Amino acid sequence: MTTATASFSCPKSMTYGPCAGVHEDGRCEVAEHPCVFLDGRPRAWAGVHRPMGEPVHPEPIPLTPAGADFADVLARRQIVTSDFPIRAARRDAVVAGAAALREHVDAVLIGEPPSVRVQFPPAYRTRLLRAEGVGVWSSLNCRDRNRVALEGELAALADAGVSAVHCITGDHNRSGRRPEAMPVFDLDSTELTSIAKANGLLVSVAESPEAQPRVQRPARFAQKAAAGADLCFININSGPHIVDGFLRAVEALGTRTRAVVCVPFVVDVGSAAIMTGLDSHLMPERFIEGVLDADDPREAGIRAAVALAEQYLAVPGVAGVCMSGGAGRGLELDYARAMAEAARRLGLR
Repeated sequence: MTTATASFSCPKSMTYGPCAGVHEDGRCEVAEHPCVFLDGRPRAWAGVHRPMGEPVHPEPIPLTPAGADFADVLARRQIVTSDFPIRAARRDAVVAGAAALREHVDAVLIGEPPSVRVQFPPAYRTRLLRAEGVGVWSSLNCRDRNRVALEGELAALADAGVSAVHCITGDHNRSGRRPEAMPVFDLDSTELTSIAKANGLLVSVAESPEAQPRVQRPARFAQKAAAGADLCFININSGPHIVDGFLRAVEALGTRTRAVVCVPFVVDVGSAAIMTGLDSHLMPERFIEGVLDADDPREAGIRAAVALAEQYLAVPGVAGVCMSGGAGRGLELDYARAMAEAARRLGLR
């Protein structure tokens, strides 16, 4: 797990790195030494590693009914999804957010960012949202759970009727609001992908084409696809040319995939601050400035997101878009309504 020239170890104990948090100068996400995966090609998929014994290859099973239904939608048309910006661990807050987005998106992506101290577990949030008629694409990270807990959560997500699961290694605790919590990282996203497939789940993984080491990103996704990933969420980036180049490079490796592209969603100063705080995300030139300088930033932000989404949807291999970002404290519900309006204007549903 180390390079030929480094004696450091990955703080996330990753087997199939690098993560998306590598700094532009090659430094690790949370340590001062270089990322240990900078040299050479990504490690080839060889199974889920164990402290003792040979790696294992979990056997995929047929998709759950909810996963099969969502896969059918993806086969018929492009989709529009959104982040779920509600932070509060309260049923009434989740229900209100669901009401704002329900008629306008194919699914909401529920995340587990380290910036939020406490959230409902993914399977429970999935049940709450499904009860409100909202499709759920649930992130699951390896930061906070060992492999036993991850397997339990995957089983619960399958039972709860999740449309798809987004397997990520996760940001390190040191980069969020819970530095006192013990980081786990028993698995990484590639290994989690394989286990998710063994639970009959439709699986997506993340990739950041502009994160260092850029040259490795297509091959790294190819290894995730070998582990069972169905789709690639392409993180916020500089524009359609980046997505097109990345997908062409992946295809040149013999891997065909479909991508859901994250579209930065900025409607005010608070949401802009959240977006600019993400080191691994680049954006189209003057995207944020164009929104904040407008007479009506909310309307300008909706228009900018729709225009950029339409450009991404024109790229071959793009299966859909995700309105991505977060709201300033106390503005989550209005932000969700703005996301819903952008999704409505796209007219994909």
